[in-house]
Amino acid sequence: MSTPIEELREIVARLRAPDGCPWDREQTHASLRGSMIEEAYEAVEAIEEADDAHLCEELGDLLLQVVMHSQMASETGRFTLDDVIAGLNAKLIRRHPHVFGEAQAADTEAVLQRWDQIKRAEKGNTHTSLLDGVSGALPALLHAEKVTKRAARVGFDWEGPVQVIGKIREELAETEEAIDQADPDKIEEELGDLLFATVNLTRKLKVEPEVALRRATGKFGRRFRALEKALKERGRKPEECTLAEMDVIWDEIKAKERC
Repeated sequence: MSTPIEELREIVARLRAPDGCPWDREQTHASLRGSMIEEAYEAVEAIEEADDAHLCEELGDLLLQVVMHSQMASETGRFTLDDVIAGLNAKLIRRHPHVFGEAQAADTEAVLQRWDQIKRAEKGNTHTSLLDGVSGALPALLHAEKVTKRAARVGFDWEGPVQVIGKIREELAETEEAIDQADPDKIEEELGDLLFATVNLTRKLKVEPEVALRRATGKFGRRFRALEKALKERGRKPEECTLAEMDVIWDEIKAKERC
């Protein structure tokens, strides 16, 4: 009797067969790039919802992406799903010598430093910068977080959150100055610096910036929908109201949430 993963591999191979599914046969590594990202984000959404059933389903969809790419590569003799799994197994053991070997790691920071050392050695030390290897394809927020973490590991960092807050105030003042000058390029640059400094603050406070921003956006969306509903009950629409009128209702909604 085949295992579930073996059955999945057989199903995907059947879908990709000449007499299989036309859509699946047409897919390439490039055509599935968007799907890979979409499935990852949907899995994250399920985690945020704390919905185990949803998470189980989304992890399955994410796994399908791995199996599909492996199947396509196997069809031209490049690599197989077994190669993917074997490579991962070996890498996990190799990069955790404090678990599978004699090395010691007292805390998470020590683990991350050793991980970087091992990773750089594996790459043959071809990188000329500590920042090499941070994918430029990452979303800007995540990319900024990873870059600052790399720099911080060699001591290029603020002492604590208070110092970062000072930097944020400095960048905010420079942003205001750029706005006064009405210089679009300068405004963009200074806003970028302000955002980058804020990412550093989230790192120092051990807050995931992507999670924090998604939470804030979700909160805004929830409250705005409540505002629309409240106005509809009064026979009005947002575009028919002044900002001051909407602010009154907005404050009422916030107060109810805090009760």
